[in-house]
Amino acid sequence: MVQIKEFRVVMPMSLEEYQIAQMYMVMKMQQQNTSSSEGVEVLENRPLEDDVFGQCQYTSKVYRLQSKAPTWLTTFAPADALIMQEEAWNAYPRCKTVIKCPYFTKFSLTVETIHRADNGQSENDTCKPVMTAYKLVTVDAPYWGFGYRLEQAILAGERALFLESHRNCFAWIDEWFGMSMQQIRELELQSDFSLNKKIGKPTVMTTSEDFDQKLPLENEDAQGKRFQPKPEKHELVVDT
Repeated sequence: MVQIKEFRVVMPMSLEEYQIAQMYMVMKMQQQNTSSSEGVEVLENRPLEDDVFGQCQYTSKVYRLQSKAPTWLTTFAPADALIMQEEAWNAYPRCKTVIKCPYFTKFSLTVETIHRADNGQSENDTCKPVMTAYKLVTVDAPYWGFGYRLEQAILAGERALFLESHRNCFAWIDEWFGMSMQQIRELELQSDFSLNKKIGKPTVMTTSEDFDQKLPLENEDAQGKRFQPKPEKHELVVDT
């Protein structure tokens, strides 16, 4: 049985600020949850012209989450049952993420997100700036006997992840506030390389020069000179 649920996460920041905050949060949480034995492997991270989303950032990742498998699942499934494959299309303010599991071939998890500069229609949210991330989660595990239980566990996990990640977006505001898209892309490249180094996998992705060519020249001064960011002010500390 397909389960569909909508989450609305209201954040006290602008749409532009949230885009930087979200990217920084993803990088830092990936670093915190990756070791030599499990975590996140980045297969692709590149600009893409998509038929549905138009110009977007496409990512392909593998999540090795063996230690996070529910106890009841490990009674009949191997430890590597929670190796997940993720594809994501980030065309902010629209995003789509599709997660599949090679062990459970019929399983699929889709998260479709749109970000809007409103307060989620809540009568008592009056701060400014304000924006809302609307997330539609669809999970399908058509397995007799445990499919419904797995779907409920996934939905509970997504809710917990949304709460933690958005709490971190705000908690880490002193670390990402004021960063440009160019700076966050440079940090993202460093982070992806570090993640794959930790988990012992090669990095296959576009270079920082490719990003320079794709991104608007938002960091040029009046004389057309490229602004050189100071990474020491906004440095994501990673283990190598």
